[in-house]
Amino acid sequence: MSEKKETFRSIVVKLPVEVIERIQKDIEGTSFTEVEGFVASLVLQKYPERKPVYTEEEEEIIKKRLRKLGYIE
Repeated sequence: MSEKKETFRSIVVKLPVEVIERIQKDIEGTSFTEVEGFVASLVLQKYPERKPVYTEEEEEIIKKRLRKLGYIE
């Protein structure tokens, strides 16, 4: 079984103290234990990972077309 590795790059995002305090109050009693996790979940909801999903048959058709065009061997 292969494990899917997720790659994350972290950055610092500055929020006003008032916003952080409101988030902390809002996440009390939820599964979120940190503001960072809550904010990350919101961002990922807004911008989900988008990967094209093709059937094996569709993938083969695409590969054939790319070979004909000379992009792959």
